[in-house]
Amino acid sequence: MKVNQLAIPGLQYTDKDNFLLLAGPCVVESRDIVFRVAEHLKMVSDKYKIPLIFKSSYRKANRSRLDSFSGIGDEKALKILAEVKKELGLPVVTDIHTAEEAALAAEYADVLQIPAFLCRQTDLLVAAARTGKCINVKKGQFLSGASMKFAIQKITESGNERVMLTDRGNFFGYNDLVVDMRNIPVMRQTGAPVIMDITHSLQQPNQTDGVSGGLPELIETIGRCAIAAGADGIFIETHPDPASALSDGANMLKLDRFDELMRRLTLLRTTINTF
Repeated sequence: MKVNQLAIPGLQYTDKDNFLLLAGPCVVESRDIVFRVAEHLKMVSDKYKIPLIFKSSYRKANRSRLDSFSGIGDEKALKILAEVKKELGLPVVTDIHTAEEAALAAEYADVLQIPAFLCRQTDLLVAAARTGKCINVKKGQFLSGASMKFAIQKITESGNERVMLTDRGNFFGYNDLVVDMRNIPVMRQTGAPVIMDITHSLQQPNQTDGVSGGLPELIETIGRCAIAAGADGIFIETHPDPASALSDGANMLKLDRFDELMRRLTLLRTTINTF
């Protein structure tokens, strides 16, 4: 299945044969942060003709510590995402964590995202599928690429063919991840578009202080490798000031570096497309 067959409302430039881009801040912190990021991403998308889905979680359920930031309130955050759709004309993607959340999030989002830790949760996948929305399933850090065919089957057998997969690395010992680029062609064999998460794959989770670390200096490296390996899209989290971000700041890209990274990855994609 090609990206344009996912029929995502408002998705532009699907005829340009560029990679699909899912990007934005990790979580909705405030309307100001969301719009600062979304406006910049839209500018870059228009500049390089990249089909863009704006990403931000309306709530973060997978936190290491009880005092970790989880959100500003579900309805408030979802309404901010709805404003992005209305004012900037961008489709949006957001995470859901329980079957009960699917219908609520579907009222606001164009794509529902299944977090990696929850990719085997049958009730969640079925509930997401039944909304009729496009579903992005993140591959569990504990799974092979080949095993993701079962997540696909749960969704398609529930009556929804609009599904894509996102890799975000695999656990490698304690507190670290490694990216196996073989997962990209393996998961593409399912027929679903395959996205590479180039920020979370550099996360160093479960540090002793309860706050995840990361290696953002390698974001471009993972992005280049993913494009070369045939990824259909790139997932990336970005923030004006990652050091002050309320979630996953350690592995996010600073917003003022976004334009140059997209320029380089677009040039690489163009080169790959000539083969």
